[in-house]
Amino acid sequence: MRKYLLIALNVIALLGISSMAFAAGATLDAAALGTTCLGAALGIGFGACGCGVGMGLGLKGAMEGIARNPEVSGKITGTMILAYAFIESLAIYALVISFILLYANPYVA
Repeated sequence: MRKYLLIALNVIALLGISSMAFAAGATLDAAALGTTCLGAALGIGFGACGCGVGMGLGLKGAMEGIARNPEVSGKITGTMILAYAFIESLAIYALVISFILLYANPYVA
């Protein structure tokens, strides 16, 4: 229960920082630029961290499965590679959103 509470609080904090970055005024303000950069950095940081943890857990499960039943190592490896592609796409989405925050910003010339 505590784990889900911490995840929910982190998501709320990240969304709050990102929304402040998108809702910043149109005047040149160093605080708004800093908030935008902070939102982009935290977005890609949390995205990459979550994907890294997911990949590590997937590799752990695959290695345990191969250790228990070596005959199905080909099927497990194929499924693991497919899962890694999906996990890595989430990290790429986080990178794209961070770039949108940085380069679709009226403060960055």
